[in-house]
Order: sequence, then structure tokens, then C-alpha cells
Amino acid sequence: MTIEHTRAQIQQLYQDNPFEYEPEDRKLFDEFKQLLNSGEIRAAEPRNGGWEAVSWVKEGILIGFRMGHLTDYSLNDQFRYFDKDTYPLKQLTIDDGIREVPGGSGVRDGAYVAKGVVIMPPAYINVGAYVDEGTMVDSHALVGSCAQIGQHCHLSAAVQIGGVLEPVGAVPVVVEDNVMVGGGSGIYEGTIVKKNAVIGAGVTLTAGTPLFDLVNETVIRAQSGSPLVVPAGAVVVPGTRPISNDFAREHGLSIYSPIIIKYRDEKTDSATALEDSLR
Repeated sequence: MTIEHTRAQIQQLYQDNPFEYEPEDRKLFDEFKQLLNSGEIRAAEPRNGGWEAVSWVKEGILIGFRMGHLTDYSLNDQFRYFDKDTYPLKQLTIDDGIREVPGGSGVRDGAYVAKGVVIMPPAYINVGAYVDEGTMVDSHALVGSCAQIGQHCHLSAAVQIGGVLEPVGAVPVVVEDNVMVGGGSGIYEGTIVKKNAVIGAGVTLTAGTPLFDLVNETVIRAQSGSPLVVPAGAVVVPGTRPISNDFAREHGLSIYSPIIIKYRDEKTDSATALEDSLR
């Protein structure tokens, strides 16, 4: 079955939304999910200099949730797990070339994880996510549903990459190649982080977060219908800005604001270099 044929069938099945699914529907979904697992299809793609959601892929993922039945995946009486039978844990093998360190991590079926990825425990990669070669997903990090992570990135401890599954036309969070995301950071609501950026520890980026560029003296905002975009090579740290009303001035209040303090240089590269030996 070609990808185009799968696409047409998935779109029709999503539109039909039957009360009960037939065995041939489950066969179609399993074939679709295999394309997700192999990285042949993905929930968002680079197009026309930006990123666009692939709506039919997200529709296929939603079909899986509609179709699935709650199933007991418990290991024993002490370790109880229940989830849809359409989305068990991904069955990784040594031939996948992924280093998943023991300790409670999970990769959900329907996620693409490339060779050379390192997953430190406990971490979680959700359905529809795409994690490219050489990336490290550190302890307590989450790669949300449909998030797109590039090559040679580092998602440090406790990083949260938000999931964007619905609406199907919404671009998910995208972190492009060679991005360093510092510990405890959160990137949500379809934010796009361009290549070689550095997101400092504790930074939060959302669609409603203005990003202040000290270098170029501009304010970067998400526009209607388009996401917040962190420029290539930007080094972003958490900051604050004062609130101007009388009550705020009286109490010395300020509001959180991410700030681009510089653009990546040799000093930044040496400070954020990833050790190949760790891989």
C-alpha cells in the first residue's frame, strides 16, 4: 500500500467516524502506525521555509484513540498500567540503535526515535513524536505528542516539550537541529525553536509569551495563525519586566519574560558541546 493510498483511506475513516470499527479498519491503522514508527510519515514537515502540520497524520493518530480499547498492561499486582490497546509501548530492539538506559522510561508506539538517540530514565516520548539522530532526552524529560525534535539536540533534565495533537491543523512544537534546551525549561503551544538556538535553564515559551531580543532591540511574538519562533542561534534566558500600573509599582511587581541576550558564538559552542563519548 502506498502512502498516498493510506492517506486517502485514513482521511475517509476519520470523516466517517464509525460507531464500531471493522477488522480491516484496524489493519489500516496498524499499517499507518508502522509508517509513523519508521519515520516515513510525520505530524509536521518543513515546507516553504517554515513548518506545516500534516493534518491527515494527526487524524490517523486520533483514529487510534477512538478505535482503542482500555487494556490491562499490568506487570503484576504492584505495577498496574492501563491504556488503549492501540498504543502500547514501542517494541524496541538492539537493532534500533537506541540507548534506552534502564529506569522507567517509555516510548509510546507510533513515535519515531532514530538511531543514536539516548534516553535517560525516567523520560517519556509520546505518540506522533519524531526524535532525530544523536539527540539526548535526559532524565524526567517529556517529548509530547507530535513534537518534532531535530538531530543532535539535548533536552536536559526535566525539560517539557508540549504536545499538540488537536486541532489537527495546528503545528506542534518543533525543536530544530543542534538545539540545547536547559534543565527545567518548557516549550509549548506550537513554538518553533530554530537551529543552533540555546534555551537556558528555566525558560518557558508559549504562544502567548513575547520574546525580547536585546541584540536586535525587537519583540518577537506569535502572530494570529502562526507560532512563536525563536531565531536560529538565539541564546534565550529567563528574565523579568516591570508591570506599569500603580498597584504593581507600589509592590515592586514584575512579570516573567524570556530574553535573547546574544546569538551563539564560539564561547557558547564550547559551553554547550555534547560529549560524543556519552553516546
